[in-house]
Amino acid sequence: MASIKDVAHHAGVSVATVSRVLNDHPSVRAGTRDRVLTAVAELGYRPNAVARSLRTDQTRALGLVISDVLNPFFTELARSVEDEARALGYSVVIGNADERPDLQDHHVRTLMDRRIDGLLVSPTDGGSPLMLDAVRAGTPMVFVDRWIKGVDVPVVRTDGRDAVRDLVAHLHALGHRRLAIIAGPAATTTGRERVEAFRSALREFGLALPADFIDQGDFQADSGRRVTARFLDLPKPPDVIFAADNLMALGAMDEIRARGLRVPDDVALAAFDDIPWFVHTDPPITAIAQPTGELGRAAVRALIDRVEGRPAESVILSARLVTRRSCGEPERSKP
Repeated sequence: MASIKDVAHHAGVSVATVSRVLNDHPSVRAGTRDRVLTAVAELGYRPNAVARSLRTDQTRALGLVISDVLNPFFTELARSVEDEARALGYSVVIGNADERPDLQDHHVRTLMDRRIDGLLVSPTDGGSPLMLDAVRAGTPMVFVDRWIKGVDVPVVRTDGRDAVRDLVAHLHALGHRRLAIIAGPAATTTGRERVEAFRSALREFGLALPADFIDQGDFQADSGRRVTARFLDLPKPPDVIFAADNLMALGAMDEIRARGLRVPDDVALAAFDDIPWFVHTDPPITAIAQPTGELGRAAVRALIDRVEGRPAESVILSARLVTRRSCGEPERSKP
């Protein structure tokens, strides 16, 4: 493997000149720069990223702490983050918090110890002292999907309120009046926002949300199944179960089927966070879709702006309702 000394010898310059070229120093003449870059290409030289980071105080690496790598939403988010970062010359180191604040802190600490240039976080709760200390210390940080109120950090997220309102309007038009929700954790901003949007939309259409028709899950499939079991055991079960994320919706469907019931004949089902295989379930599931790819790309761009000293603004994208057949919609005729 070629060394920086080999490049210098091949180009007929000093090692210091090669270093200035590789670090885009403006003092190098164009002809010298061309000779050095030609030598780099011919010898296949690759700079030592660790050594360079010690000189420039940059690693060209970003950290991403996601809430649950098994959740298809976060899997797609991580992929879009990695793709965008790579296109802009950065690598990404990913930590999976598994919806646990202690694991979240572990990954934040580890990534900061590895001297990443900036940090993307989807907080699992209201924020820990460690994360708040990182913000106060000036670590470039952006919250994605979820956020911590009162913390001065750019947020890249989806506003799902209009889409939830569209869902309730859709269900009301189909004749459903008894609507229940499997809520996400109240400690998360997304968990709270989706419940508030659901309550508000129900009020708009003159519908109530009895205490028996709301229960809290943890964005995991098992909690969706547990809450659905309680709903179905009620003397008068709901017409529709709305799960506030895709994994809880899959858990709900498992419980419905385990009882020998059918969606939507016995109970309708809708979800927040559309996923590709919802179109392949029987019936296909009506869901609220987030622009996940754009969410990840916008978050990376905002973080790199902060890393490179440019102002970064929060970004709010819109979710949309995707209607299928899990709520009693008529089957579309095939052309």
